[in-house]
Amino acid sequence: MQAKYFSDTDTLLLTFSKHVIADTYDLTDDILVEVDKDGHVVSMTVEHAKEQTDVNEFSYQLATA
Repeated sequence: MQAKYFSDTDTLLLTFSKHVIADTYDLTDDILVEVDKDGHVVSMTVEHAKEQTDVNEFSYQLATA
């Protein structure tokens, strides 16, 4: 998984896999989800990211059983 923030366009790109994108869906006017041919999420694009998220605060936690 990879997260990239583009400050010049205030866009957050979350990439979950390297599969080929087959289709794109608009969840809202500012959030797009890209899926592969099997419908699995490949990536998510968040436009106007500062309004949608707190891009300055990012954390990651691996939860173990």
